[in-house]
Amino acid sequence: MMLTRVNAAFMPCLLLLYAGSGLAAAEPIAAEKFAAILAVIKPHDGEGKWADLPWLSSLWEARRQAAVEGKPIVLWEMDGHPLGCT
Repeated sequence: MMLTRVNAAFMPCLLLLYAGSGLAAAEPIAAEKFAAILAVIKPHDGEGKWADLPWLSSLWEARRQAAVEGKPIVLWEMDGHPLGCT
């Protein structure tokens, strides 16, 4: 019963926010501006140095190698789908 009261009070607020937001699609990029925008957002040489590292997929192997070489471990961990489709 409490959930119903909360929903009844909350739904009109959501509807007002949605109706008043004025969300619209972004303007398309003009053809003459496309090359300049692409040059700004495309990765440049030297910006992807993380891809040059010898990443290991086994945490145990990384731990063993780090102990031998006296180096730290960088753990890149993600939850969910690898493409972010969760």
